[in-house]
Amino acid sequence: MAVLGKIRQRSALLIIIIGFALFAFIIPELFKNGFTASQNNIGSVNGTDIDSRQFMQKVAQLEQQNKNTTNTQAINNVWEQEVRNVILGEQIEKAGLGLADDQVINEIKKNPYFAQNPQFLNEAGQFDEGKFFEFVKSIQNDPNQNRWNEWKNFESEVATSSVQQMYYNLIKGGVYTTQAEGKFKYVTANRKVDFDYVTVPYNTINDDEVKVSDDEIIAYMKKHAKRYKSDETRSLEYVLFENKPSEADEKEMQKAIDKVMFGIVEYNKETDTNDTIPAFKDIKAENVGEFVNKNSDTKFDSTYVAKSELPIDYQEQLFNLSVGEVFGPYVFNESQCASRMLDRKPNASVKAAHVLIAYKDASRSSATRTKEEAETLANEILAKAKANPAEFAKLAEEHSDDPGSKTKGGEYDNIMPGQMVPQFNDFIFDNPIGTIGLVETDFGYHVIKVNDKYESVLLATITQKIEPSEATIDEIYTKASKFEATVNSKDFAETAKAENLTTVPVTNLKATVENVGALGAQRSIVLWAFNSDTNTGDVKRFDVPNGFVVAKVTNKNESGLMALDVARESVGSILRNEKKALKIREKMTGSTLEEVAKATGGSVITAANVTLSSSVIPNIGRESDVVGKAFSLASGETSGLIDGQTGVYMVRNKKITTESEKANFKNEVEQEFKQQQNAAQMRVYQVLKDAADIEDNRIR
Repeated sequence: MAVLGKIRQRSALLIIIIGFALFAFIIPELFKNGFTASQNNIGSVNGTDIDSRQFMQKVAQLEQQNKNTTNTQAINNVWEQEVRNVILGEQIEKAGLGLADDQVINEIKKNPYFAQNPQFLNEAGQFDEGKFFEFVKSIQNDPNQNRWNEWKNFESEVATSSVQQMYYNLIKGGVYTTQAEGKFKYVTANRKVDFDYVTVPYNTINDDEVKVSDDEIIAYMKKHAKRYKSDETRSLEYVLFENKPSEADEKEMQKAIDKVMFGIVEYNKETDTNDTIPAFKDIKAENVGEFVNKNSDTKFDSTYVAKSELPIDYQEQLFNLSVGEVFGPYVFNESQCASRMLDRKPNASVKAAHVLIAYKDASRSSATRTKEEAETLANEILAKAKANPAEFAKLAEEHSDDPGSKTKGGEYDNIMPGQMVPQFNDFIFDNPIGTIGLVETDFGYHVIKVNDKYESVLLATITQKIEPSEATIDEIYTKASKFEATVNSKDFAETAKAENLTTVPVTNLKATVENVGALGAQRSIVLWAFNSDTNTGDVKRFDVPNGFVVAKVTNKNESGLMALDVARESVGSILRNEKKALKIREKMTGSTLEEVAKATGGSVITAANVTLSSSVIPNIGRESDVVGKAFSLASGETSGLIDGQTGVYMVRNKKITTESEKANFKNEVEQEFKQQQNAAQMRVYQVLKDAADIEDNRIR
């Protein structure tokens, strides 16, 4: 089993391995945590059912293999893999592709774990098939048949992956690029046009001057259905009732931190004695860590810190404490805090600037100068820096080969011991402020100036999280429940506004996601929104980690097209620009650029060396239709009005610079071939997937 475990870790294939006892434990949790499945299948692809039990087994295995994968991510990943396997499996069967048992074994032997594992190598260091088959036989004869089942599943995954790659290789083998395509690629990249143009941007007309109705948006999406195809979506609005501590809670928390700061003697009912809590400042230095750990939500940290690392609102007070002195209480990171100064350490960090002069063979260097040339230049800069220290930053900006500090005058701030390479580190910590010198490291020659040195301090800080009391949480719960009841019969947004609550919209929510806007992972809200019994306008309250959420379904999009509230922005912009173009055209009167410019108050602008492959007009952006029209005109010829991406244009061709003659286009053909070959696999699968009849029951 140890060998199989290592195979799982090193193989890129999804290996179907998990004990049935573990499976029985995990599966109920998977269903409870989010997705549901029908009794027999989780969905189907072209009539082929995807069995629920096997599907959830694979989900559990994926979660076991990758601890960072959430349940929803695992389900979505396995779903995509299952869909791919069915779709490609059909094509593979039609093509008559397959692997014999010995071919599967050959593929397994290619796995680096087997090919390079000493367990399977002979004395000459070559792969020994006898040892390999002996290993397989030992698994087959193992009384624990789970091992053999795991191995057969592994073989199956290898076979599936290998045959799919065989199919993809056939697809790639059918891709070719002609000389004509290579020539076209060359021409579009090297033929250039200069043209004059006048444009009136769409943003010169306010959006409220051109109205776009929802019916127009829907009609446009239906006309371009493939472009705006979408899964079912839901739109929500919600109000978060956050569990925040009240003023009374904060005062109680301050009393608690005061007990720690100033000490107290209080009666202990359980022991019938008085307990003494000493003041924070009176604890012996050697016992401070123990005291902090006993009374704080965060453990004692013995790290020395620079002033810049302290809470910015309290830097001065904390940094300037005397040893043994206590500051507080103060609020930081939603906690009541009290800090005691334990120690100060001089020269703990340094601010220094440097000019790095690298040379050809130095570490991480792209410089071409020799080491001797670098040393000479470094000494010249050293002399200038010593003669005029105030010009050090300018020298760094002009000469330094360190991109990390070059634009900052060569400066690094708050350098801690050991942060830099030894030679650099020793120079800045062993020399006083103002010292300028030269050191050599693996990176080259460094002209260094020590700008400042800082003390660091050791603070003992007690933190106590300011949290809402049970009474406060009950009050927030009651408020959320009342709001839920009210908005079941009244307008959600208006009610929230009247109660000074913030309404948050969530659009384009899909069934297979976890996150609900800023709320983060809220699978229960997604499930409710997609439940067949949940209708538009329904309202429900949910418990979330930081309080309560009251949510309302504002739209159920089952059209197969993009949700209307999302399309209003993207599609609405297209339709608004079309209407703006009509208005702009009325202003752009005249048959020449000069006449149009005069009529619109614009000017004639020149665009030079524009290629068809990029179609970018300087300072404007990509305008394919406009550039294409400029290429189609004869020298001196003027176009009509053109509706572009950013406005309406009129152009006049000045000249076209023809590409240089070329005998063959081998490089262009190879570039295009590789590009098309690499894209073929994805394109073929996407076409097959779009044409497939896929029934997805994950949410149901």
